[in-house]
Amino acid sequence: MGASPTVRFSDRVENYVRYRPGYPPEVLDLLRTECVLQPSHVVADIASGTGVFTRLLLEAGNSVFAVEPNTEMREMGIHQLEGYHRLVSVAGTAEETTLGSASVDFVTAAQAGHWFDLPRARAEFARILGPEGWCVLIWNERRTATTPFLRDYEQLLLTYGTDYKEVRHQRTTATIHEFFAPALCEDRVFSLRQQLNYEGTAGRLLSSSYAPLEGHPRHAPMMQELQRIFRAHARDKTVEFEYDTRVYYGKLK
Repeated sequence: MGASPTVRFSDRVENYVRYRPGYPPEVLDLLRTECVLQPSHVVADIASGTGVFTRLLLEAGNSVFAVEPNTEMREMGIHQLEGYHRLVSVAGTAEETTLGSASVDFVTAAQAGHWFDLPRARAEFARILGPEGWCVLIWNERRTATTPFLRDYEQLLLTYGTDYKEVRHQRTTATIHEFFAPALCEDRVFSLRQQLNYEGTAGRLLSSSYAPLEGHPRHAPMMQELQRIFRAHARDKTVEFEYDTRVYYGKLK
């Protein structure tokens, strides 16, 4: 399938930082209400990347172990979050976090769970969580058919993506519930929107691991098609990406 999950974003870090969407504040509101998340809780944010979700946790006052295997992503995360004294950056994976047993109150994974070896990750999460700990899996799912622009953008990815069909998030609620089993999990969905000009739209595209980069034979025709799509659908020189932010939360033991 191409590059392994650990390295496939190494040459996309800058675009990832600048053009990937954040997460709606309702996610933390949900965790406070349903999981009694408090500033005193210690969180392991797994596959933390450049720190998009990690930042929300730090701003909420939590101490966070940001566990990330990709060197470039991890170093960018450290740079992006410098000044947060409750951050500990960790070179580790979902399957081998290097953290101590029962050392955290929450395990979170945002936009990453589809890369994990789920049985091994579950065992590792259960090991590092305390007795009353919570596991939270989060994804921003780009809507693919709600607007003419999003339909054309999806077709662009299907046409030019290097392995888009293979790495599309093939998650089902049943699969996630199987991950939590025999414990139970709940799920919620929030809406998120992102308005981008052409530069941002191009950067958003090139932040994706399946978008061919400069030098690849599909890159130039893909960018030409993106320009056509943008011109056809832009209003006030922007287009809008729509997402469903899906949150799954529960205990593992």
